[in-house]
Amino acid sequence: MTRRINAVYEGGVLRPLQALDGLDEHTQVRVTIETIDTSGDGIAGCVGTLPDEDAEELRQIVEREFEQVDQNEW
Repeated sequence: MTRRINAVYEGGVLRPLQALDGLDEHTQVRVTIETIDTSGDGIAGCVGTLPDEDAEELRQIVEREFEQVDQNEW
């Protein structure tokens, strides 16, 4: 089986950015490294770097703690 995924290198370990369904624990795989230039992505380059639970918690904190701006006041 061949599958192409994106991953992040953190703490000496490659971490997949999506689930690897169908891949059993301890299965040996062959990895080819191709870096992705995200320098021009701005905040879009951060997409997928937080687990869904952390992203939801962050969204709730922002909604709760930060003042909401009324766009009609601008």
